[in-house]
Amino acid sequence: MLSQKKLESKTEQLSIINQFSSSLLQITQLDELFDYVTSQVVSRLGFVDCVIYLADEHNEYLEEVASMGLSSQNANYQVIQTRIPIAQGITGYVARTQTAFVSADLSNEPRYIADSRPALSELCVPLVYKEQLLGVIDCEHPEPNYFTDGHLQILSTVAHLLSAKINQVRTLNHLTQTVDQLNQAQQLEKSLLKIANIAYKSQELDAFYDDIYTIINSQLPAENFFIGLYDKHADLLEINYLVENETRCNASQKIVKAQLKDTASYYIISNSRPLLCDHVDFERHIAQGHFKMIGRSPTSWLGVPFTVNEQYQGVIVMQSYHDHKAFNRHHLAILTYISRQVSMAIDRQLSRQALEHRALHDELTGLANRYLLLERVKHAILSHERSQQKKLHCLLYLDLDRFKSINDALGHDVGDHFLVAIVNVIKGSIRRTDTFARLGGDEFAIFMENVQDKQQVDIALERINNAIAKPLQIDGHILQASGSIGVAFTSDATDNAITLLQQADAAMYEAKSSGRGRVRYFNNAMRKKLKRQADIENDLQRGIKNHEFELYFQPIFTLNQPHIVSFESLVRWHHPSAGLVPPDDFIPIAEHTGQIIELDLYLLDLAAAQLQTWRRAGHPTVRITVNVSSRHFASLDFVEYMRSLYIKYQLPNGTLCLEITESGLIENLTLATRIIHGLAPLGVKLYLDDFGTGYSALGYLHQLPIHTLKIDKSFIDQLTHKENPLVDAILSLAQSLKLNVVAEGIENPKQWALLKRKGCQLGQGYLVSKPLPASQAMALLIKHTDVALSI
Repeated sequence: MLSQKKLESKTEQLSIINQFSSSLLQITQLDELFDYVTSQVVSRLGFVDCVIYLADEHNEYLEEVASMGLSSQNANYQVIQTRIPIAQGITGYVARTQTAFVSADLSNEPRYIADSRPALSELCVPLVYKEQLLGVIDCEHPEPNYFTDGHLQILSTVAHLLSAKINQVRTLNHLTQTVDQLNQAQQLEKSLLKIANIAYKSQELDAFYDDIYTIINSQLPAENFFIGLYDKHADLLEINYLVENETRCNASQKIVKAQLKDTASYYIISNSRPLLCDHVDFERHIAQGHFKMIGRSPTSWLGVPFTVNEQYQGVIVMQSYHDHKAFNRHHLAILTYISRQVSMAIDRQLSRQALEHRALHDELTGLANRYLLLERVKHAILSHERSQQKKLHCLLYLDLDRFKSINDALGHDVGDHFLVAIVNVIKGSIRRTDTFARLGGDEFAIFMENVQDKQQVDIALERINNAIAKPLQIDGHILQASGSIGVAFTSDATDNAITLLQQADAAMYEAKSSGRGRVRYFNNAMRKKLKRQADIENDLQRGIKNHEFELYFQPIFTLNQPHIVSFESLVRWHHPSAGLVPPDDFIPIAEHTGQIIELDLYLLDLAAAQLQTWRRAGHPTVRITVNVSSRHFASLDFVEYMRSLYIKYQLPNGTLCLEITESGLIENLTLATRIIHGLAPLGVKLYLDDFGTGYSALGYLHQLPIHTLKIDKSFIDQLTHKENPLVDAILSLAQSLKLNVVAEGIENPKQWALLKRKGCQLGQGYLVSKPLPASQAMALLIKHTDVALSI
């Protein structure tokens, strides 16, 4: 051991260096390495102290990592200068220049920074590996001229060995850390991919939240965790998923505005920024008034807000109460990614719910639609099988009286607002368990499950009628309504939901026919009528297939110098068992069931074929008009069908024309206009049938590319006894718009004379002829004129 003496031989130096070298090979931890070097330098070289400093990553400071010294006063030696700027002192100089420094007398050395035990001699060598500064080894002695060249050589060799060992240990630690990070990164990547996958595939949010928490807990363990959805409209935060003390809480919590505004969650929602806090940061935010302490103070708090849609914002919050579970910025990045996946999953779920709601509810009123109503009726009927006690369910079918006049007189916006108001009024008069549905237009249904008897229904009907009867102020108008209500019951598991709706509908029509504000219960007479309608519905398809329909033709004639100018075709059904069925018995049913479309196309084909037959027989060219449903004016395909008939039967332009009621055109005004324009190249004329029975067309008449108005028979009937100002108004309107007018239902000479005097050009009615089969109609045409006139 060298103590208070110089190194005496190279052999002694090599012995010390070999011992250092072999010992350094066995040590794998840096702390042990530094402690060994400092202790051996002091003990083997006879120094009074030895300090190892390491440079920081930016080479701005030297940080003390190990020290050893001898002291007569204190066995626990500690160096005071634990952190030295690399720009200061002898150690800083050695670090900057990467060259060793030896001083025999520090009293004249300006760079010397005295420690608690001032020295006169100093030996400092750099720790350098491949020109990269690692640190310095600094040794001091209270005697002057203490350190020799032998000391310098040994300490420089030790520094070289130590530098290589430091680099080796650091490289190994870095590799180990890199492997750990790669493993963590792989686990994290798998977790994030799994989150993205379940976010895309998840159908139920509760199951999605469970999966999310399981994955999050493997990466970011925390005692408390919740996902909340903030409704901006209601200023309400609903906790959709909650874990407290690592235990799932099933109860959903709603935090109202008064409580919400004081929370850290609301703070990050309102600022749209995440928040990562330790205990001190959390207390600082509280002191600054950003939020208040609710519950116990967390050791670590992490919250991330996210946007769902215009109505909702979300927030994910994690809380830890242990130091070993503190969150960092890496955790913040992970939770931010997760929040985006949660946002997309919630948005998809809300969109799906909105679509499902729209699919099952009326857009204007928010009520159940026909499909949802029938599903609930079906479910209630099935409950008959499961119940030992007999249950009675009731369906009310409500049609508002005079609603059309409100729409016509005040416009559809007022009509819509009126409907919404009526719905809210009715809601207040029925049970919360009742299904209230809008079936279309001004028709509604109320399904009452588990009623005791007819008396309970009577009481409910009285409440509903009283509610409807109260005047309502709508957009500055005082409006009052009444309703016609049909009632039907079901008490058997064999009943059918559609049948129950049909029964209530039939009862409603009976109520409406009896006057306004009436109620009718479905009975046997109505059942027989429904049976007949159902039979007709079933037979219609067969009738078209078996060519059981025939067209009759009623002439349209001029009132001045009478000539027949065209025919209106009217359908008759030769039913194999019921005989000749008039159109009033089956056309409304066909319209209601949608069979009218196929029937119309079939009748148009019959009319076109008849025109071709007459032409081939050499008869005069004449025009035929065919009544068609407004449903055809909802598709441009109708134009193509008419064009195909003209081509198939080689018809002259303008010979096959159409009649439609005014309400049918108003329902699809824009599209109807396009269709009429599309028919123009074929010369197809459009006759507006039953004009005057509704007032909606008066406002739109100038927009419609029609050619002829037909005044309804009900107005012509009145001309037998008195003048009818409405007829004069229609004739004046037609003249101003340069339209032809056909007066329907002329049955006596007085009507003819009055219409002729008023300037009406054309007429139709039994005074000239009732509808006739094709052969008789052509014979009548030939008898009355040699050449059919164009209108």
